[in-house]
Amino acid sequence: MSVPDPYGSAIQDARAGHGDPQARSIPTHVTLLPPTEVPAELLPKIEEHLAAVAAAHRPFRMLLRGAGTFRPVSPVVYVRVEEGAQECRLLEADVRSGPLARELAFPYHPHVTVAHGLPDDVLDQAYEGARGFRASFQVPGFGISRFDADEVWRPWRSYSFG
Repeated sequence: MSVPDPYGSAIQDARAGHGDPQARSIPTHVTLLPPTEVPAELLPKIEEHLAAVAAAHRPFRMLLRGAGTFRPVSPVVYVRVEEGAQECRLLEADVRSGPLARELAFPYHPHVTVAHGLPDDVLDQAYEGARGFRASFQVPGFGISRFDADEVWRPWRSYSFG
């Protein structure tokens, strides 16, 4: 789910400011399904599935506030989803079913990445910088992105909640 501007740009700018090489190639978002390679012939079935999932959910308010980290397990600093996390969990479970059913390496935890794979001192700075972050907005739906040949994630399809 996209984080709208000005919040999305602010997080992306912070991510770039920390030297995260992926900052400009990944739009600011809350992941519902990790990158998943699918055969092209399944795309119509997947699009039908995602449309049905979106129709079964309603818009909700999201509040992003404060910092979190997955360290020491994973070198990630993020902004916490304080309100809307339960809606994200329900949505993630529905998305990750049917033609998109798959096991996850880690339990689902809605968040917005601020820094990833950087030295510990930079992750510490990112954490401190994110502690005061706050954003509140309505989530009207979700989208699917594709990973292009230039290694940039781009929005591909959007699905509005019913």
